Amino acid sequence: MLQLDQIDLYYGAAIALRSVSLTARVGEVTCLLGRNGVGKTSLLRAVTGTHPVRAGRISWEGADITRLPAFERARRGIACVPQGRDIFPLLSVRENLETGFAVLPRRERRVPDEIFELFPVLKSMLSRRGGDLSGGQQQQLAIGRALVMRPRLLVLDEPTEGIQPSIIKDIGRVITLLRGRGTMAILLVEQYFDFAHELAQHIAVMDRGSIVLDGPTEQLDAQDVRRRLSV
Repeated sequence: MLQLDQIDLYYGAAIALRSVSLTARVGEVTCLLGRNGVGKTSLLRAVTGTHPVRAGRISWEGADITRLPAFERARRGIACVPQGRDIFPLLSVRENLETGFAVLPRRERRVPDEIFELFPVLKSMLSRRGGDLSGGQQQQLAIGRALVMRPRLLVLDEPTEGIQPSIIKDIGRVITLLRGRGTMAILLVEQYFDFAHELAQHIAVMDRGSIVLDGPTEQLDAQDVRRRLSV
């Protein structure tokens, strides 16, 4: 289980997160919803260790990881698919996948066949440069790269952004399959309610750096959630 307790995060003098508490459990999708600029990506940076928190505690699998650097969190099974994908455009698809080896013991440094079962298009493009792929294919590559790390916590930052509907369906199918295995927690950041509502067992809504609505998906009022997401 991932647990955030009363997290504050600043950029200089500007506060991005105010007393944020959130839980993500293994075998579930926890979705963080909110408009642009409300602090969703800042929360993910706190979880992955790419930006320090000012106050509060972050626990993963019972251990305090609040002050651990990002690479140590990755070694503990936390993998992130960032907004914008951040694949290496000049590396081949195979080489992009192999960058996930960095946190693995040498004996485990191979790309699992499962990656190509989840995303068959990647197998036919192993020698192509990442920058030559479409946006949807790059998103599949970014998720595949994270899965190469054998994560126990998968963090996805707006995986549907700028993606064609057919690929969105494929990504939703993969998230559902991973959730059903019960071996990882999935923290999903989204703006689109319908995608989140279909996948998540737990939804939290952010506004101005705070969580303003939080609970099991089936217990939340869909219209209330939509209202909080509207501009």
